[in-house]
Amino acid sequence: MEFRAWAPNATRAAVRVGTRDHDLVAAGDGVWEATVEAVAGDDYLYVLDGEAWPDPCSRFQPEGVRGPSQVVDPSRFSWTDGGWNGVALDDLVIYELHVGTFSEQGTFDGVIPYLDGLRELGVTAIELMPVATFPGARGWGYDGVYAYAPHPAYGGPDGLARLVDAAHAAGLGVLLDVVYNHVGPGSEAIAAFGPYFTDRHHTFWGDAMNYAEDGVREWAIQNACMWVRDYHADGLRLDATHAIFDDRPRHVLAELAERVRAERPGALITSEMEVGDLRPIEAWGHDAQWADELHHYLHVLLTGERDGYYAEFGSGDGLVEQLRRRPAERLIVCSQNHDQVGNRALGDRPADSEFRIRALVTLFAPETPLLFMGEEYGERRPFQFFTDHIDPAIAEATRQGRRKEFESFTAFSGEDIPDPQDPDTFERSKLSHQGDPALRDLYREVLALRRRLQREADASWDEPSRTLTVRRGDVTLVADFAARTAELRHGDSPG
Repeated sequence: MEFRAWAPNATRAAVRVGTRDHDLVAAGDGVWEATVEAVAGDDYLYVLDGEAWPDPCSRFQPEGVRGPSQVVDPSRFSWTDGGWNGVALDDLVIYELHVGTFSEQGTFDGVIPYLDGLRELGVTAIELMPVATFPGARGWGYDGVYAYAPHPAYGGPDGLARLVDAAHAAGLGVLLDVVYNHVGPGSEAIAAFGPYFTDRHHTFWGDAMNYAEDGVREWAIQNACMWVRDYHADGLRLDATHAIFDDRPRHVLAELAERVRAERPGALITSEMEVGDLRPIEAWGHDAQWADELHHYLHVLLTGERDGYYAEFGSGDGLVEQLRRRPAERLIVCSQNHDQVGNRALGDRPADSEFRIRALVTLFAPETPLLFMGEEYGERRPFQFFTDHIDPAIAEATRQGRRKEFESFTAFSGEDIPDPQDPDTFERSKLSHQGDPALRDLYREVLALRRRLQREADASWDEPSRTLTVRRGDVTLVADFAARTAELRHGDSPG
Protein backbone atom coordinates (compact mmCIF):
# COMPACT_ATOMS: atom_id res chain seq x y z
CA MET A 1 0.00 0.00 0.00
CA GLU A 2 1.28 3.48 -0.87
CA PHE A 3 1.49 6.04 1.94
CA ARG A 4 1.89 9.70 0.97
CA ALA A 5 1.86 12.73 3.25
CA TRP A 6 2.36 16.45 2.65
CA ALA A 7 4.73 17.40 5.45
CA PRO A 8 7.01 20.25 4.32
CA ASN A 9 7.89 21.02 7.95
CA ALA A 10 9.58 17.66 8.46
CA THR A 11 13.28 16.90 7.93
CA ARG A 12 12.63 13.16 8.12
CA ALA A 13 9.43 11.15 8.08
CA ALA A 14 8.20 7.61 8.57
CA VAL A 15 4.91 5.75 8.80
CA ARG A 16 4.29 3.52 11.81
CA VAL A 17 2.09 0.54 10.95
CA GLY A 18 1.36 -1.40 14.09
CA THR A 19 4.61 -1.11 16.05
CA ARG A 20 7.04 -0.87 13.14
CA ASP A 21 8.32 2.36 11.57
CA HIS A 22 8.91 2.49 7.82
CA ASP A 23 10.95 5.38 6.42
CA LEU A 24 9.33 7.67 3.87
CA VAL A 25 11.24 9.22 0.98
CA ALA A 26 11.05 12.88 0.00
CA ALA A 27 9.26 13.13 -3.36
CA GLY A 28 9.38 16.91 -3.79
CA ASP A 29 7.01 19.78 -2.94
CA GLY A 30 6.96 18.70 0.70
CA VAL A 31 5.56 15.24 -0.08
CA TRP A 32 6.90 12.08 1.60
CA GLU A 33 6.02 8.62 0.31
CA ALA A 34 6.73 4.90 0.42
CA THR A 35 5.06 1.61 -0.41
CA VAL A 36 4.52 -0.37 2.79
CA GLU A 37 2.82 -3.67 3.54
CA ALA A 38 -0.58 -2.80 5.06
CA VAL A 39 -4.23 -3.76 4.65
CA ALA A 40 -7.63 -2.27 5.44
CA GLY A 41 -8.14 -2.20 9.18
CA ASP A 42 -4.48 -1.61 10.06
CA ASP A 43 -3.72 1.24 12.44
CA TYR A 44 -1.00 3.71 11.51
CA LEU A 45 0.61 7.02 12.46
CA TYR A 46 3.02 9.33 10.69
CA VAL A 47 6.28 9.97 12.54
CA LEU A 48 7.74 13.41 11.82
CA ASP A 49 11.20 14.09 13.23
CA GLY A 50 10.57 11.48 15.90
CA GLU A 51 7.03 12.57 16.94
CA ALA A 52 3.99 10.49 15.99
CA TRP A 53 0.77 12.04 14.65
CA PRO A 54 -2.46 10.84 13.05
CA ASP A 55 -2.82 11.39 9.30
CA PRO A 56 -4.39 14.81 8.45
CA CYS A 57 -6.22 12.92 5.68
CA SER A 58 -7.12 9.94 7.87
CA ARG A 59 -10.11 8.00 6.57
CA PHE A 60 -11.05 6.69 10.03
CA GLN A 61 -10.22 7.58 13.64
CA PRO A 62 -11.82 4.72 15.56
CA GLU A 63 -10.42 5.96 18.90
CA GLY A 64 -11.16 9.63 18.25
CA VAL A 65 -8.95 12.59 17.48
CA ARG A 66 -6.09 11.43 19.73
CA GLY A 67 -5.98 7.85 18.52
CA PRO A 68 -4.24 6.27 15.53
CA SER A 69 -5.52 6.48 12.00
CA GLN A 70 -6.89 3.36 10.35
CA VAL A 71 -6.54 2.21 6.76
CA VAL A 72 -9.88 2.21 4.90
CA ASP A 73 -10.49 0.59 1.52
CA PRO A 74 -13.58 2.30 0.05
CA SER A 75 -13.76 -0.31 -2.74
CA ARG A 76 -14.99 -2.72 -0.08
CA PHE A 77 -18.19 -0.72 0.55
CA SER A 78 -21.26 -2.61 -0.64
CA TRP A 79 -23.36 -0.53 -3.06
CA THR A 80 -26.74 -1.25 -4.63
CA ASP A 81 -27.36 2.21 -6.13
CA GLY A 82 -26.17 1.60 -9.67
CA GLY A 83 -29.43 2.97 -11.10
CA TRP A 84 -29.41 6.16 -9.02
CA ASN A 85 -29.13 9.33 -11.11
CA GLY A 86 -28.84 11.98 -8.43
CA VAL A 87 -31.10 14.93 -7.70
CA ALA A 88 -31.52 18.03 -9.86
CA LEU A 89 -31.39 21.55 -8.45
CA ASP A 90 -34.85 22.33 -9.83
CA ASP A 91 -36.33 19.44 -7.81
CA LEU A 92 -34.37 20.06 -4.62
CA VAL A 93 -36.21 19.98 -1.29
CA ILE A 94 -33.63 19.69 1.50
CA TYR A 95 -34.11 18.10 4.93
CA GLU A 96 -31.30 19.09 7.30
CA LEU A 97 -30.60 16.65 10.11
CA HIS A 98 -28.06 16.04 12.86
CA VAL A 99 -27.13 12.37 12.97
CA GLY A 100 -26.55 12.26 16.73
CA THR A 101 -29.95 13.65 17.71
CA PHE A 102 -32.17 12.52 14.83
CA SER A 103 -32.70 9.04 16.27
CA GLU A 104 -32.44 7.41 19.67
CA GLN A 105 -29.41 5.44 18.44
CA GLY A 106 -27.68 8.62 17.26
CA THR A 107 -26.01 6.80 14.35
CA PHE A 108 -26.05 6.65 10.56
CA ASP A 109 -28.00 3.39 10.81
CA GLY A 110 -30.51 5.09 13.11
CA VAL A 111 -31.51 7.44 10.27
CA ILE A 112 -32.35 4.66 7.81
CA PRO A 113 -35.82 3.67 9.14
CA TYR A 114 -37.09 7.22 8.57
CA LEU A 115 -35.99 7.61 4.94
CA ASP A 116 -39.14 6.29 3.27
CA GLY A 117 -41.27 8.66 5.35
CA LEU A 118 -39.17 11.64 4.31
CA ARG A 119 -39.49 10.74 0.64
CA GLU A 120 -43.25 10.31 1.04
CA LEU A 121 -43.35 13.76 2.65
CA GLY A 122 -41.88 15.29 -0.49
CA VAL A 123 -38.25 15.70 0.55
CA THR A 124 -35.77 14.97 -2.26
CA ALA A 125 -32.44 15.13 -0.35
CA ILE A 126 -31.26 14.84 3.22
CA GLU A 127 -28.45 17.12 4.32
CA LEU A 128 -26.26 15.77 7.11
CA MET A 129 -24.72 18.26 9.49
CA PRO A 130 -20.93 17.70 9.52
CA VAL A 131 -19.91 14.10 10.10
CA ALA A 132 -16.10 14.53 10.08
CA THR A 133 -14.39 13.40 13.30
CA PHE A 134 -14.47 16.03 16.05
CA PRO A 135 -13.34 15.95 19.71
CA GLY A 136 -15.48 13.72 21.93
CA ALA A 137 -18.68 11.92 21.01
CA ARG A 138 -21.27 14.75 21.09
CA GLY A 139 -21.24 17.92 19.03
CA TRP A 140 -22.70 19.77 16.09
CA GLY A 141 -19.74 18.75 13.97
CA TYR A 142 -18.44 22.18 13.00
CA ASP A 143 -15.29 21.65 15.09
CA GLY A 144 -14.06 18.74 13.04
CA VAL A 145 -10.35 17.90 13.08
CA TYR A 146 -10.14 14.97 10.67
CA ALA A 147 -12.11 16.10 7.63
CA TYR A 148 -11.83 12.78 5.77
CA ALA A 149 -12.91 10.50 8.64
CA PRO A 150 -16.64 9.86 9.31
CA HIS A 151 -17.23 10.21 13.05
CA PRO A 152 -16.77 6.93 14.94
CA ALA A 153 -19.69 7.61 17.31
CA TYR A 154 -21.99 7.76 14.28
CA GLY A 155 -20.80 4.48 12.79
CA GLY A 156 -17.66 5.42 10.88
CA PRO A 157 -17.07 4.92 7.15
CA ASP A 158 -19.16 1.76 6.78
CA GLY A 159 -22.12 3.34 8.54
CA LEU A 160 -22.07 6.40 6.28
CA ALA A 161 -21.86 4.24 3.17
CA ARG A 162 -24.87 2.19 4.36
CA LEU A 163 -26.89 5.36 4.96
CA VAL A 164 -26.13 6.85 1.54
CA ASP A 165 -26.97 3.56 -0.19
CA ALA A 166 -30.24 3.27 1.73
CA ALA A 167 -31.15 6.89 0.96
CA HIS A 168 -30.68 6.29 -2.75
CA ALA A 169 -32.81 3.15 -2.50
CA ALA A 170 -35.53 5.29 -0.92
CA GLY A 171 -35.27 7.88 -3.72
CA LEU A 172 -33.43 10.49 -1.67
CA GLY A 173 -30.21 12.33 -2.46
CA VAL A 174 -27.59 12.98 0.22
CA LEU A 175 -25.80 16.29 0.75
CA LEU A 176 -22.92 16.53 3.23
CA ASP A 177 -22.17 19.65 5.24
CA VAL A 178 -18.40 20.23 5.10
CA VAL A 179 -16.18 22.71 6.93
CA TYR A 180 -13.15 24.22 5.19
CA ASN A 181 -12.94 27.53 7.05
CA HIS A 182 -11.16 26.25 10.17
CA VAL A 183 -10.15 23.13 12.09
CA GLY A 184 -11.45 22.46 15.61
CA PRO A 185 -9.55 21.99 18.89
CA GLY A 186 -6.65 19.64 18.29
CA SER A 187 -5.54 21.49 15.17
CA GLU A 188 -1.93 21.32 16.37
CA ALA A 189 -1.93 17.74 15.06
CA ILE A 190 -2.64 19.15 11.59
CA ALA A 191 -0.22 22.07 11.91
CA ALA A 192 2.59 19.64 12.77
CA PHE A 193 2.68 18.60 9.11
CA GLY A 194 2.92 21.98 7.44
CA PRO A 195 1.64 25.56 7.08
CA TYR A 196 -2.05 24.67 7.11
CA PHE A 197 -2.93 27.92 8.91
CA THR A 198 -2.18 31.60 8.34
CA ASP A 199 -2.19 34.78 10.40
CA ARG A 200 -2.95 36.88 7.31
CA HIS A 201 -6.65 36.24 7.93
CA HIS A 202 -8.77 35.44 10.98
CA THR A 203 -12.01 33.60 11.66
CA PHE A 204 -14.38 33.70 14.61
CA TRP A 205 -13.76 30.00 15.34
CA GLY A 206 -9.99 29.59 14.98
CA ASP A 207 -6.98 30.13 12.74
CA ALA A 208 -7.80 30.68 9.07
CA MET A 209 -6.81 28.02 6.55
CA ASN A 210 -3.81 28.89 4.40
CA TYR A 211 -5.16 28.40 0.88
CA ALA A 212 -2.14 30.13 -0.63
CA GLU A 213 -0.42 26.74 -0.14
CA ASP A 214 -0.97 24.04 -2.77
CA GLY A 215 -0.98 21.34 -0.10
CA VAL A 216 -3.80 23.01 1.85
CA ARG A 217 -5.84 23.57 -1.30
CA GLU A 218 -5.49 19.89 -2.11
CA TRP A 219 -6.49 18.94 1.46
CA ALA A 220 -9.85 20.66 0.92
CA ILE A 221 -10.45 19.88 -2.74
CA GLN A 222 -9.50 16.21 -2.54
CA ASN A 223 -11.73 15.91 0.53
CA ALA A 224 -14.70 17.30 -1.40
CA CYS A 225 -14.00 14.92 -4.27
CA MET A 226 -13.74 11.97 -1.87
CA TRP A 227 -17.27 12.45 -0.55
CA VAL A 228 -18.89 12.39 -4.00
CA ARG A 229 -16.64 9.61 -5.34
CA ASP A 230 -16.13 7.14 -2.49
CA TYR A 231 -19.33 7.77 -0.53
CA HIS A 232 -21.60 8.50 -3.53
CA ALA A 233 -22.77 11.80 -1.97
CA ASP A 234 -24.95 13.84 -4.32
CA GLY A 235 -23.46 17.15 -3.27
CA LEU A 236 -22.02 19.33 -0.56
CA ARG A 237 -23.01 22.25 1.62
CA LEU A 238 -19.94 24.42 2.30
CA ASP A 239 -20.01 25.98 5.76
CA ALA A 240 -19.38 29.71 6.33
CA THR A 241 -17.70 30.42 3.02
CA HIS A 242 -17.27 34.09 3.99
CA ALA A 243 -14.52 32.82 6.34
CA ILE A 244 -12.67 30.93 3.60
CA PHE A 245 -9.99 33.34 2.45
CA ASP A 246 -7.89 32.96 -0.67
CA ASP A 247 -5.38 35.51 -1.96
CA ARG A 248 -4.92 33.79 -5.32
CA PRO A 249 -6.62 35.13 -8.46
CA ARG A 250 -8.90 32.07 -8.68
CA HIS A 251 -10.67 31.31 -5.43
CA VAL A 252 -10.19 27.83 -4.00
CA LEU A 253 -13.96 27.35 -3.84
CA ALA A 254 -14.29 27.96 -7.57
CA GLU A 255 -11.62 25.34 -8.22
CA LEU A 256 -13.30 22.99 -5.76
CA ALA A 257 -16.65 23.21 -7.57
CA GLU A 258 -15.04 22.48 -10.92
CA ARG A 259 -13.12 19.45 -9.70
CA VAL A 260 -16.06 18.00 -7.78
CA ARG A 261 -18.17 18.13 -10.94
CA ALA A 262 -15.36 16.54 -12.91
CA GLU A 263 -15.31 13.75 -10.33
CA ARG A 264 -19.09 13.38 -10.38
CA PRO A 265 -21.08 15.26 -13.04
CA GLY A 266 -24.32 16.58 -11.61
CA ALA A 267 -23.04 16.86 -8.03
CA LEU A 268 -24.55 19.92 -6.34
CA ILE A 269 -22.41 22.53 -4.61
CA THR A 270 -24.34 24.71 -2.14
CA SER A 271 -22.87 27.24 0.26
CA GLU A 272 -23.53 29.18 3.41
CA MET A 273 -22.59 32.83 2.96
CA GLU A 274 -23.16 36.09 4.82
CA VAL A 275 -26.33 37.90 3.81
CA GLY A 276 -25.81 40.21 0.84
CA ASP A 277 -22.75 38.38 -0.53
CA LEU A 278 -23.53 36.45 -3.71
CA ARG A 279 -20.03 35.31 -4.63
CA PRO A 280 -20.87 31.59 -4.38
CA ILE A 281 -23.41 31.71 -7.21
CA GLU A 282 -22.13 34.77 -9.09
CA ALA A 283 -18.35 34.25 -8.97
CA TRP A 284 -17.51 30.70 -7.86
CA GLY A 285 -19.96 28.69 -9.95
CA HIS A 286 -21.85 27.11 -7.06
CA ASP A 287 -25.34 25.81 -7.70
CA ALA A 288 -27.07 27.54 -4.79
CA GLN A 289 -26.46 29.35 -1.52
CA TRP A 290 -28.31 29.87 1.73
CA ALA A 291 -30.45 33.01 1.77
CA ASP A 292 -31.21 33.59 5.45
CA GLU A 293 -32.78 36.99 4.85
CA LEU A 294 -36.22 35.47 4.21
CA HIS A 295 -36.07 33.64 7.53
CA HIS A 296 -35.05 36.80 9.36
CA TYR A 297 -37.90 38.91 7.96
CA LEU A 298 -40.42 36.13 8.63
CA HIS A 299 -39.15 35.56 12.17
CA VAL A 300 -39.20 39.22 13.21
CA LEU A 301 -42.64 39.80 11.70
CA LEU A 302 -44.00 36.92 13.79
CA THR A 303 -42.09 37.38 17.04
CA GLY A 304 -41.05 41.04 17.23
CA GLU A 305 -37.57 39.91 18.34
CA ARG A 306 -34.87 42.37 17.31
CA ASP A 307 -31.89 41.19 19.35
CA GLY A 308 -28.57 40.67 17.61
CA TYR A 309 -28.61 40.32 13.85
CA TYR A 310 -32.43 40.59 13.73
CA ALA A 311 -32.21 44.36 14.36
CA GLU A 312 -32.35 45.36 10.69
CA PHE A 313 -35.20 43.03 9.72
CA GLY A 314 -38.95 43.03 10.27
CA SER A 315 -40.69 44.90 7.46
CA GLY A 316 -43.35 43.30 5.30
CA ASP A 317 -41.96 45.00 2.22
CA GLY A 318 -38.59 43.44 3.01
CA LEU A 319 -40.20 39.99 3.05
CA VAL A 320 -41.79 40.71 -0.33
CA GLU A 321 -38.41 41.68 -1.77
CA GLN A 322 -37.02 38.33 -0.67
CA LEU A 323 -39.86 36.46 -2.37
CA ARG A 324 -39.10 38.33 -5.61
CA ARG A 325 -35.37 37.46 -5.70
CA ARG A 326 -33.96 35.70 -8.73
CA PRO A 327 -32.76 33.16 -9.68
CA ALA A 328 -35.08 31.64 -7.10
CA GLU A 329 -33.91 28.04 -7.40
CA ARG A 330 -30.34 29.10 -6.51
CA LEU A 331 -31.42 30.61 -3.18
CA ILE A 332 -32.10 28.25 -0.26
CA VAL A 333 -34.65 29.46 2.29
CA CYS A 334 -36.01 28.06 5.53
CA SER A 335 -38.27 28.59 8.52
CA GLN A 336 -35.87 26.68 10.79
CA ASN A 337 -32.30 25.44 10.47
CA HIS A 338 -29.60 24.38 12.93
CA ASP A 339 -28.35 27.97 13.31
CA GLN A 340 -31.69 29.71 13.70
CA VAL A 341 -32.85 27.20 16.33
CA GLY A 342 -29.63 26.03 17.97
CA ASN A 343 -28.01 29.43 18.24
CA ARG A 344 -30.88 30.71 20.32
CA ALA A 345 -29.99 30.79 24.00
CA LEU A 346 -32.24 27.83 24.84
CA GLY A 347 -32.38 26.25 21.40
CA ASP A 348 -36.15 26.64 21.44
CA ARG A 349 -38.36 26.00 18.41
CA PRO A 350 -40.97 28.46 17.10
CA ALA A 351 -44.31 28.75 18.90
CA ASP A 352 -47.11 26.36 17.92
CA SER A 353 -49.20 29.27 16.65
CA GLU A 354 -46.47 30.09 14.09
CA PHE A 355 -46.07 26.64 12.54
CA ARG A 356 -48.70 26.94 9.80
CA ILE A 357 -47.85 30.44 8.61
CA ARG A 358 -44.12 29.70 8.66
CA ALA A 359 -44.62 26.50 6.68
CA LEU A 360 -46.80 28.07 4.03
CA VAL A 361 -44.60 31.11 3.48
CA THR A 362 -41.37 29.12 3.12
CA LEU A 363 -42.75 26.13 1.21
CA PHE A 364 -44.80 28.28 -1.16
CA ALA A 365 -41.87 30.62 -1.80
CA PRO A 366 -40.30 30.13 -5.25
CA GLU A 367 -36.86 29.59 -3.71
CA THR A 368 -35.43 26.15 -2.85
CA PRO A 369 -36.82 25.10 0.55
CA LEU A 370 -34.85 23.61 3.44
CA LEU A 371 -36.60 21.90 6.36
CA PHE A 372 -34.91 21.35 9.71
CA MET A 373 -35.48 17.96 11.28
CA GLY A 374 -38.77 17.74 13.14
CA GLU A 375 -40.35 20.94 11.91
CA GLU A 376 -42.71 19.02 9.62
CA TYR A 377 -44.67 17.66 12.61
CA GLY A 378 -44.03 20.52 15.06
CA GLU A 379 -41.23 19.05 17.18
CA ARG A 380 -41.29 20.67 20.62
CA ARG A 381 -37.97 19.42 21.92
CA PRO A 382 -35.22 22.03 21.58
CA PHE A 383 -32.07 21.78 19.53
CA GLN A 384 -29.45 23.13 21.90
CA PHE A 385 -25.76 23.86 21.57
CA PHE A 386 -23.87 20.81 22.87
CA THR A 387 -20.21 19.79 22.92
CA ASP A 388 -17.99 17.08 24.37
CA HIS A 389 -14.58 18.73 24.37
CA ILE A 390 -11.90 16.46 25.77
CA ASP A 391 -9.56 19.31 26.68
CA PRO A 392 -10.76 20.76 30.05
CA ALA A 393 -9.57 24.26 29.16
CA ILE A 394 -11.47 24.23 25.86
CA ALA A 395 -14.54 22.85 27.63
CA GLU A 396 -14.55 25.67 30.18
CA ALA A 397 -13.86 28.32 27.53
CA THR A 398 -16.85 26.99 25.58
CA ARG A 399 -19.11 27.25 28.64
CA GLN A 400 -18.01 30.80 29.37
CA GLY A 401 -18.21 31.85 25.74
CA ARG A 402 -21.78 30.61 25.46
CA ARG A 403 -22.81 32.61 28.54
CA LYS A 404 -21.04 35.73 27.33
CA GLU A 405 -22.74 35.49 23.95
CA PHE A 406 -26.14 36.10 25.55
CA GLU A 407 -25.23 38.39 28.44
CA SER A 408 -26.69 41.41 26.63
CA PHE A 409 -30.00 39.63 25.99
CA THR A 410 -32.47 40.83 28.61
CA ALA A 411 -34.35 37.52 28.70
CA PHE A 412 -31.41 35.51 30.00
CA SER A 413 -28.83 35.47 32.72
CA GLY A 414 -25.62 33.48 32.47
CA GLU A 415 -27.06 30.69 34.60
CA ASP A 416 -30.03 30.29 32.27
CA ILE A 417 -27.86 29.13 29.40
CA PRO A 418 -27.62 25.32 29.15
CA ASP A 419 -24.14 23.95 29.79
CA PRO A 420 -22.96 22.71 26.37
CA GLN A 421 -20.72 20.09 28.02
CA ASP A 422 -23.54 18.54 30.08
CA PRO A 423 -24.70 15.26 28.45
CA ASP A 424 -28.28 16.24 29.34
CA THR A 425 -28.03 19.18 26.92
CA PHE A 426 -27.42 16.66 24.16
CA GLU A 427 -30.13 14.27 25.35
CA ARG A 428 -32.73 17.07 25.50
CA SER A 429 -32.03 17.79 21.85
CA LYS A 430 -32.97 14.34 20.56
CA LEU A 431 -36.11 14.29 18.45
CA SER A 432 -39.29 12.83 19.91
CA HIS A 433 -40.70 12.06 16.43
CA GLN A 434 -44.09 12.94 17.93
CA GLY A 435 -46.21 15.89 16.95
CA ASP A 436 -49.15 17.05 14.85
CA PRO A 437 -50.17 14.73 11.98
CA ALA A 438 -52.21 17.55 10.44
CA LEU A 439 -49.12 19.73 10.19
CA ARG A 440 -47.25 16.91 8.50
CA ASP A 441 -50.15 16.56 6.05
CA LEU A 442 -49.86 20.27 5.30
CA TYR A 443 -46.17 19.91 4.49
CA ARG A 444 -46.91 16.95 2.25
CA GLU A 445 -49.67 18.78 0.39
CA VAL A 446 -47.69 21.97 -0.20
CA LEU A 447 -44.56 20.11 -1.29
CA ALA A 448 -46.68 18.16 -3.78
CA LEU A 449 -48.23 21.42 -4.97
CA ARG A 450 -44.79 22.93 -5.57
CA ARG A 451 -44.02 20.26 -8.13
CA ARG A 452 -46.77 21.44 -10.47
CA LEU A 453 -46.47 25.21 -10.01
CA GLN A 454 -44.44 27.53 -12.17
CA ARG A 455 -41.38 28.97 -10.43
CA GLU A 456 -42.38 32.63 -10.95
CA ALA A 457 -44.15 34.36 -8.08
CA ASP A 458 -45.84 37.72 -7.55
CA ALA A 459 -45.89 38.99 -3.97
CA SER A 460 -47.34 42.02 -2.19
CA TRP A 461 -47.73 43.32 1.36
CA ASP A 462 -50.59 45.31 2.86
CA GLU A 463 -49.32 47.14 5.93
CA PRO A 464 -52.66 48.15 7.50
CA SER A 465 -53.85 44.55 7.62
CA ARG A 466 -50.35 43.07 7.92
CA THR A 467 -51.20 40.63 5.17
CA LEU A 468 -48.84 38.98 2.69
CA THR A 469 -50.19 37.78 -0.66
CA VAL A 470 -48.14 35.52 -2.92
CA ARG A 471 -49.41 34.22 -6.24
CA ARG A 472 -47.91 31.34 -8.20
CA GLY A 473 -49.88 30.25 -11.23
CA ASP A 474 -53.49 29.59 -10.23
CA VAL A 475 -52.76 29.36 -6.50
CA THR A 476 -52.56 32.28 -4.08
CA LEU A 477 -51.18 32.31 -0.54
CA VAL A 478 -52.81 34.77 1.85
CA ALA A 479 -50.90 35.07 5.12
CA ASP A 480 -52.37 37.27 7.88
CA PHE A 481 -49.49 38.12 10.24
CA ALA A 482 -51.77 39.92 12.70
CA ALA A 483 -53.93 36.82 13.20
CA ARG A 484 -51.10 34.36 12.44
CA THR A 485 -53.24 32.56 9.90
CA ALA A 486 -52.47 31.46 6.38
CA GLU A 487 -54.39 29.73 3.61
CA LEU A 488 -53.95 28.70 0.00
CA ARG A 489 -56.67 29.75 -2.45
CA HIS A 490 -57.03 27.92 -5.73
CA GLY A 491 -58.46 29.52 -8.85
CA ASP A 492 -57.94 32.54 -11.06
CA SER A 493 -58.73 35.14 -8.41
CA PRO A 494 -56.99 35.63 -5.07
CA GLY A 495 -60.23 36.91 -3.60
